[in-house]
Amino acid sequence: MIPIVTPAEMAAIDAAAPEGTDVLVARAGAAVAIAARRMMGGTYGRRVLVAAGKGNNGADGRVAATALERWGVRCRVVTPPEALELVGTANLGAPTSAAWDLVIDAAYGTGLHGSWGADTVPAAPVLAVDIPSGIDALTGEDHGCWPAAMTVTFGALKPGLLLHPGAVAAGEVELAPIGLDASGAMSWLVTDADADAALPAAEPAAHKWHRAVRVIAGSPQMRGAGHLVCAAAQQSGAGMVVVSSPGLRAADVARPAEAVALDLRPGQWAGPALEDIKRFDAAVIGPGIGTDPAALAQTARFIADCPVPLVVDADGLTALADHPECLHERTAPTVLTPHDGEFAKLTGGPPAADRFEAVRRAAEEFNAVVLLKGPTTLVAARAARDAGMAVVLAAASGTARLATAGSGDVLSGVIAAVLSAGATEPNAVLSQTAAAAHWHGCTATFGGHDPGSALTPLTAMHQVELLGVVRTGLTASSSETSGT
Repeated sequence: MIPIVTPAEMAAIDAAAPEGTDVLVARAGAAVAIAARRMMGGTYGRRVLVAAGKGNNGADGRVAATALERWGVRCRVVTPPEALELVGTANLGAPTSAAWDLVIDAAYGTGLHGSWGADTVPAAPVLAVDIPSGIDALTGEDHGCWPAAMTVTFGALKPGLLLHPGAVAAGEVELAPIGLDASGAMSWLVTDADADAALPAAEPAAHKWHRAVRVIAGSPQMRGAGHLVCAAAQQSGAGMVVVSSPGLRAADVARPAEAVALDLRPGQWAGPALEDIKRFDAAVIGPGIGTDPAALAQTARFIADCPVPLVVDADGLTALADHPECLHERTAPTVLTPHDGEFAKLTGGPPAADRFEAVRRAAEEFNAVVLLKGPTTLVAARAARDAGMAVVLAAASGTARLATAGSGDVLSGVIAAVLSAGATEPNAVLSQTAAAAHWHGCTATFGGHDPGSALTPLTAMHQVELLGVVRTGLTASSSETSGT
């Protein structure tokens, strides 16, 4: 996993480094120079404008300029105000950004907490040092920056490089190891190799009830939700999937052909749904079941009394918001999967700008694994009593292509199937939930089976269809990374 640290944590890491600032700046500047050379496709005859501030960020830029000049690059190093003037000026005879092959933003980096006047975007590509100046390193908020084609950051990622709009403004992010120890980070980015290691493998002696998933989803008004959850669970390793939609006879429940449907008649359906629940290894409740008071009360009862790992999504989260006591007696793992609106229902307000801290607090409040959906999905579990702060795992594999109806249902099915392998220890549940989110997110960027535009919305059923090939790709990517 790749460490993610806040600006304050990064400052502490810098201070604890065994080497002095000059050594670290030399390494950082060299990494920037190498990235600049690669972006320009060479050095001799190239021209680079460097906006260098007074702090270490500016020092990194000046070291990079010195290295580039040795390689034949003509560099002009100026202060941030001068850089803004050069980029934005319309004076005759004055150089504009079109005169440069590359602009290096070493103006402020993480040290800026507001605007620096970067209203005019350079015509040349921008290489940002550590983080685009004007992007809040903690929240990703954009106070006015030069959007970068690439950002070279050091030691660890910063939240602002992963949270939007900062993630878009940063462009391609390269993490340069300069000798800083970020092993104590409390937030981490999940990679393909991490997901592959955390996802359960099929066991040779497995049978269809080995990884069984119970699904309570869908209703007369939302029949498709249950079908998507079941299909995703089946594609993600569940051997047996049994589904019920409150208010529907079994014959009327939408489901894949291989899924078994059971009646859940209107009224007091939680009891019947729990009768054989111990046969199952995980369960999902919520997608499309409805939000009338009677349905919410039955959903809350199911949540309270379900003795197996449980994924609570969609209308199940509404039930939890109305009946928060239903979590109090649970002993089996619980995974909550809110988007921002559902998070606001659960907690009384939308996620704070510091989304990492927001999901961490929610996990503590609900004593559950909380998966906060978004362009970068964040997953947190309540910290052990002697562990201090809770760890947050980030899955950034998805794109806006997943912003389609039913995507959340697919994710719920994937998580349930993964948890059905038997993980109960909190850290294992956390890791597997984040791995499931990463796996699901990768369907948005899997190119081999999707020749269309990368901006084309990906339907929920197409996501389901891609899960198998994506899983194979994660294993292949992990093998390449490990050199096996």
